[in-house]
Formats: sequence, C-alpha cells, structure tokens
Amino acid sequence: MTMESIGLAPSTLVFIVLGLTLAAFMWGRFRYDLVALAALLGSVMLGLVPSDEAFKGFGHPAVITVAAVLVISRGFERSGVVDIIANQVLKVGERLLLQLLVLVGTVVVLSGVMNNVGALALLLPVAMRLAREHNTSPSLLLMPLAFGSLLGGLTTLIGTPPNIIIATYRGNITGENFGMFSFTPVGVAVALAGLVFIVLVGWRLTPKRSGQASTEEMFDTANYLVELKVSEESKANGLTLQQLHDELEETIPVLAVVREDNRRAGYSFHGVLREGDILLLEAGPDELKLLEDKVGLSAIAEPEEDEKDSDEADSENGASQPSDERQPVDTEGLQLIEAVVRNDSMMVNRSVRQLRLNQQFGLHLVAVARDGGRLKQRLRDIRFQTGDVLLLQGSENEIADSLATLGCLPLANRELHLGQPRKLALSIGIFALAIIAMLFDLLPAAVAMSSAALISLLIGVLPLREGYQAIDGPVIVLLAAMLPVGEALETSGGAEIIADALLRFGVEWPIIVSLAGLFMLSMLLSNVVNNAAAALLMAPIAASLASGFDVSLDPFLMIVAVSASCAFLTPIGHQSNTLVLGPGGYQFGDYWKLGLPLSLVVMVVAIPAILWAWPL
Repeated sequence: MTMESIGLAPSTLVFIVLGLTLAAFMWGRFRYDLVALAALLGSVMLGLVPSDEAFKGFGHPAVITVAAVLVISRGFERSGVVDIIANQVLKVGERLLLQLLVLVGTVVVLSGVMNNVGALALLLPVAMRLAREHNTSPSLLLMPLAFGSLLGGLTTLIGTPPNIIIATYRGNITGENFGMFSFTPVGVAVALAGLVFIVLVGWRLTPKRSGQASTEEMFDTANYLVELKVSEESKANGLTLQQLHDELEETIPVLAVVREDNRRAGYSFHGVLREGDILLLEAGPDELKLLEDKVGLSAIAEPEEDEKDSDEADSENGASQPSDERQPVDTEGLQLIEAVVRNDSMMVNRSVRQLRLNQQFGLHLVAVARDGGRLKQRLRDIRFQTGDVLLLQGSENEIADSLATLGCLPLANRELHLGQPRKLALSIGIFALAIIAMLFDLLPAAVAMSSAALISLLIGVLPLREGYQAIDGPVIVLLAAMLPVGEALETSGGAEIIADALLRFGVEWPIIVSLAGLFMLSMLLSNVVNNAAAALLMAPIAASLASGFDVSLDPFLMIVAVSASCAFLTPIGHQSNTLVLGPGGYQFGDYWKLGLPLSLVVMVVAIPAILWAWPL
C-alpha cells in the first residue's frame, strides 16, 4: 500500500494517522505504548516513514538519555539520598501551609535532578504519613505534590522527557543541543511562581475528601472481618488453605487461623485445618453464603444483649458458660499494608486470578479502593486500574520485593530506610561527574548519563535486576515509536501547514500572541496524551512557526518544552497525576479546579521569562 495507490497527499495521511492516534490516546482502551507502536507501523505501511528508519528511534539519544536517567533515579532511591530528605520532611509539624511548602518545595528540587514520577513516588508515602499523623485529608496534599513534581521537572535538561526531546531536536536543526542548565532560568522562575501559588492559594481549590486518612476508614475493614469455625462435619476439616480456595473456586483471603488461642497469619499457615479452628477472614454476605454452602464454614455469632445477661445470671448461679463463646480476634499485627497501582504496573487490566497473587507473590488481597471508596464487587472479578489503592497482607520480609515486582507503590506503611553512607556518597559523586562532563561539553548528555548509570550498576549502588526494573518500558516504546512519526509530520509538510494556519491567524498580532497560542495548543495536547508525545508532535510545528516569522528558533522550542509539561487539567495527562488519583480520593473533574488557574499562572510567567532569556 502506498500513498500513490491511496490517492491522498502525504500531509493528509499524516493528519489521519495522528488524528486516529490522538483519539486512541484519549479513549484509553489500549495503553499508550501500543497506540504509539500502531501509529509507527501504520506510518511505515503508508509510506510516510521509510521501513529502514522505522525503529531508529530505539537508538535515539533522547530515548537513551531518558532510560539512563530512570536508572540513576532508582540509584538515588536505593542509596538513601532521598530517604534522608524525606526523614527531615516528616518533622515539619502540623501547620498545613508549612507542610505544603516543605513537601511541594522538596519535590520541586528533587524533580530537577531525577525522574519526576520517581520523586513523587518517594514523597507520596511521606505525605500520606503526614496526613495521618496530623489528621489532615490527603487530598489537600497529594494534588499539590503531583503538580509540584511537574514544575520541578522544568528546571533542568534531565528533569522531564520533553526537555530532553526538545534539546535533541534543537541539536538536529542547529547542530547544538540545549545544555543541562539551559532550561534553568525559565524553569526556576516558573517553578517558584507555581510553588507560591499552590502554597498560598492553590490548595484551597482542591477538594477536601473526608475519611481518606486511614486504612481503617477507607476500607472499613473491621466491618467485614468475620470468624468462621471448622466443625467436625465441615468439608474444610482436613484441607489446607490452598485446597480450601480450590474448593471455593475463589481466593477469599484468610487473614489468620486461630487454634487453641494461638494465632497464625494466613500467609504463613501451611498445615491442614482441624475441628475447632477459627478462621479470621474478610468476606461479605455473598462470600459467607459460599463458604457455608461449599465447605460448611459458618460464622460465630455474637451473643445478643439479653443472652449475655442470661449467661451472666447463669454464671452467678454456678452454671458454666458455653465453651463456644469467644471474644473477637484482634487484627493487630497481621501485616496489612496499603499500596497504589502505578501506571507501569503489571497488574493493570488483570485480575487476582490472572496474577496468582497468593501463589506467585505470597500476597492476600483484602480490599480495593477506587476513586476514594471501597469497591463492593467480588475480589476475583476486579480488574485493577492505575491509581487503585489495594489493602494487602503478606510476609513482612517479602512484601517490599513483591510490591516492587508488581509495580505497586507502598503508601503510609512504607518504612524509611537509610542507605549505606559509602554508596550514598558514591551515588552523588557519580551524578556530579556526569553533570560536569555535560557542562564542559566533554560528553553528550546520552553518553554522560549512560556512563553514570553503568558505573552505578558496576559498583553496586543499584543491583542489575533493579536497574532493568527502573527503565519504564512503555515510556521508552512510546518515545521510540513516536519519534519517526513526529519526523513524518515535518517531512510530509504537515507541520508547515499547521504553522501557516497559525501565521495567518497571528499576522496582524504581535508575535507574543502566537507564542501564547502555541503554548495553549501544546498544553491542551499534553493533557490528553503523554507529555513526551506532545513535545514530539509540537516541536516541528514550533520550528516551522519560527521559520515563518523569520525569528530565533529557541523561544518557540522553549515554549513547547514548558507547555508540554503543564499537564495539570486531567488525571491522565501525566503519570504523576494518575498516581495520586486513588490515594487522594480524587475524581476526574477535580484536577482542572487547581490545574486551570495554575496553568494560567505558568503561562503568564513563562512567556515573558522565555523572551527575556531567549530573545526573538
């Protein structure tokens, strides 16, 4: 199939491909890396991208740099650099404004030197812990924290993928990339303005979700914990817990087995059930009926008030109390932990049964919260979504590794741990050397960052397995696939057509109006597609617009770099926004209430700052 056989101009075909791609991004039925790969292959089949250049994006310097920065960021986490900072943040006190200032200010700084999603992931548990210790709604802290991570990414080359993409694009056009701190004057001005707005005004625009500050309130676990007794006639008598699950054809989490007043957590009980055993588990009415019908387990009823009075009277008369009467089993120490499902989690769109959580990872799923409320449907029927908050039970020694493998972020129960001082110093030293190499043009950014990542792995700052886990596969595929598609937009003349339309609109207005229009177009695009994809698509349009006005390319590229990272309007525009959706109890429409005025603040500050730092 060729363009000639279809009879359409290359630019028209590019617009069709991009239109379908954007529609698929917004629909969200398929993950963005699959959509990007489909767009690439479609462009190759239509002749828009030469077949021998289809996969050159996987070796593109921007893609390599992003992958290396992700590894270095994980090294910072592993060495304890960020945990030292987080440990100090916890001492901030109970004043909300001070909490916001310290939390958002810290994530702004961290996001400048590491991946912004990684910076948010490290401070998210700290924010949850602050909220619970001071009885604050997390919704007042988490959205400002997520937006702060986006603002911090603007300050350096490695802070966010759009900066790396724009720097590399400039190198392809002019022969000279933007440097490590070329973004700093504008980025710092915008980040400071955004920080002041969020701390003084913005947090008041976030919804205050009540009842989200504690695991017990979010999941209301105690209301669903029941005790079931194994009788002589029970089919469960003589079965292991795994055999019990097989009989039920459903994994109903057994939190503990009580035998002769000795309690063992469900995940560590490997024997067979015996008559008289008490099973403590989480179940609703449907599950209770299933347990009674299939394996003969029935709940131990609490005595009614009049029965208690009667028993007390019998006791006073010398009668013995029924031997079956028991106090409710205490749930303390059952190693319950909250975790949020990340964008890159292997759990997304999969169920408990498909993941084999218990058999493969030693985890019991106790409950799932979504959009701030507990899901009432059967656990086996739930397909996990990004931002879901899970209540899990597992071995204290293994749960951290299991969550890391699954792609989940532990929340308030995450214990801060300090790395080894030697590795901490090495991690900082390696990063500093890479920055120096970039500042003095000793090495290109991709080579310097890759070298730092390699040395970190070789000297043991980060285990090799974690290094590979740190690389966000979907983002890498997205970048590598969309780079040739973005080039096709330019080579087909599509970018020039869009730029000409903007030129005709802005010919009677000052250039600053066209810059504002470019900013808003790029910003709106970044709220419905990945910010890296927005930068890839808008860069050639910005270059054509600068050429049309016959002015410097740099301010137009800087406009795209800043606006592509301003995904403040929706939870799907950036991974940071999605990551706080569940823990904060937010709804889709909550984001624009703070995001829209913050976007306007950023635009008002960014455009004059760009024109000052990068004159036309």
